[in-house]
Amino acid sequence: MRSPSFAHSLLCFSVIVALIAGGLFGLGISLHALIFLCLLWAGINAFSLGYKYLQIRELMTSALTRAMPAIYIFILIGMVIASFMQSGTISTLIYFGLNWLNPSIFLAVGLILCAVMSVATGTSWGTVGTMGVVLMGIGEAMNIPLPIIAGMVVCGATFGDKMSPVSDTTNLAAMSAGTTIYRHMYAMLLTTLPSFLITFVIFLVMGFTYASQSLNVEDIYKIKTALASHYNLAPYITLLPLVLLTVMSIRKVPAEVAMSCSILLAVIIAIFYQDTNTISVLNALWENTPQNTGITNLDALLGRGGISSMSWTLLLALMAIALGGILHGAGFLAALLSGIIKRVKRTATLIAVTIASGFLGNVAMGEAYISIILNCQLFQSKYQQQKLDPSVLSRSVEEGATMTTGLIPWTTAGAFYSATLGVEVLDYAPYAFFNYLNGVVAIAMATLGVGLLKEKRAQHH
Repeated sequence: MRSPSFAHSLLCFSVIVALIAGGLFGLGISLHALIFLCLLWAGINAFSLGYKYLQIRELMTSALTRAMPAIYIFILIGMVIASFMQSGTISTLIYFGLNWLNPSIFLAVGLILCAVMSVATGTSWGTVGTMGVVLMGIGEAMNIPLPIIAGMVVCGATFGDKMSPVSDTTNLAAMSAGTTIYRHMYAMLLTTLPSFLITFVIFLVMGFTYASQSLNVEDIYKIKTALASHYNLAPYITLLPLVLLTVMSIRKVPAEVAMSCSILLAVIIAIFYQDTNTISVLNALWENTPQNTGITNLDALLGRGGISSMSWTLLLALMAIALGGILHGAGFLAALLSGIIKRVKRTATLIAVTIASGFLGNVAMGEAYISIILNCQLFQSKYQQQKLDPSVLSRSVEEGATMTTGLIPWTTAGAFYSATLGVEVLDYAPYAFFNYLNGVVAIAMATLGVGLLKEKRAQHH
């Protein structure tokens, strides 16, 4: 089996990008069908290098095996959302949230709430699936456009996913680059904090444009009345599943276990406290159904969740990860990037190329985890040549991979956020300011020579 040349890799990627971009935006073909065509194209290219069919299938299978933990979480999140709807957890948060959230500060406060929750739990997915769903409901009642709310939720959730010591991507990037978790977080703080503050100010200013939204008191009264008549809303009971999930996450209990326990508790509360039929509660874990409060938007929101609601996303993720397995395993991505890395001389250019490579890895492989590991391996020696601390590598890789994964429709994160929040990725992406500002700020700081930790200083510390 031969390794692909730079030209071969470039051709392979160009056709994949053209297929997805042209098919999706130009012709409106379903993303699943396009990924299938990309799989065939990548398979033919791997075959031309001497790979046999069973070897190509093994490349796909090993990529899927690595991604299994994310796939378990996909299935569980669907059940978490449905069970929290049934138990009245989400309704309680909306009911009391409507009391104190003001349209003019809603976006800025929502950003902070999502950031705090995701730092505490280390999961952007869990934050989007719980706090995000609640904020979508409250924001909609305030007549704030849904793509803007979704963009704000994704910004806050990504901040914690990047900056939490219990986040899987944070630990993975530090480990892959050969630095400690706290050194990695210190390096990230230098570029992440300015980016987050700029994002906060943007949402604060945007919020003032909605201050004139006459907060329709009558509408809010209707929503609260509908919720109170439909659910028992004692927070010390209905919020227990969320408290359990948060505490177990902070205690570093594996995500699958924490989610399963909170689902079981929510089901018990739905059956015994909300007095809902046991069969309908358990069926909701597969496919939740709209409620009948009499308010259409609210009914649809309270009917969200269930494993079946994640099926579109899950199937897309499985296909995209299999595609990434061929592109990574047959060496196409490494051949494409190493050709570029050799030509890099300046530090700022190196950081820009690292960030771009993280984004490209997400586009090609549909999954930030593989992109993080691969880019740390590809760029490690170049950062050592430039005498940069390994934490600068881990930071740059996260700015390319972790930050952009939610902005691409076919990545696991992009597909998940879209399915959970009910807003298309390309609709909320323009408002996910933090996710693309972070890379811009990092490159600008590198150009000015700010925040570049040197290896000597690392050893000194």
